[in-house]
Amino acid sequence: MKRLISKFSLLSRIIYGQSKRELQRDIYTRSIQKQVKSCGLGLRVNAPCSMTHNTILGDHCNFNGMRITGSGMCKIGNYFHFGDGCRILTENHNYEGDEIPYDSTYISKDVIIGDFVWLGINVIILPGTEIGDGAIIQAGAVVHGKIPPYAIVGGNPAVVFKYRDKEHFEKLRKSKKFH
Repeated sequence: MKRLISKFSLLSRIIYGQSKRELQRDIYTRSIQKQVKSCGLGLRVNAPCSMTHNTILGDHCNFNGMRITGSGMCKIGNYFHFGDGCRILTENHNYEGDEIPYDSTYISKDVIIGDFVWLGINVIILPGTEIGDGAIIQAGAVVHGKIPPYAIVGGNPAVVFKYRDKEHFEKLRKSKKFH
């Protein structure tokens, strides 16, 4: 019955003039909702993405072409935004195993991303990374370790080169001025 309603809904959108872009966005969003462990309100998926079943999404996340791989958990906070081509890895090959350069086992590490985080285009987040609330990650950065709240980071490996104005950020948060 759900499939019938879903197909009817899609057909009625086509008939009543929903744009091709809006239809694609709906298809991408539904696909991610089926892939992840849990998903908050207001998910928006604008381009093809792939995620694992160990992914937890907060409210009002905005995706533009992300790939999340590995067996570790990936938790993404509320109002997350990013440019296209981003990748989050939650496992590595075991290079300290029984063979070289690595064996057939993997080491899983969780990735935690706070609220209001913004990733630029083509960012790579490595296993075990934690990114604090309000952080901005510069385009092309390779991120590992713990990124403090409000930090602006970039490079390979990513390093903090500036901080957001915390008072201004918190004022906007309390006023609920969210994008």
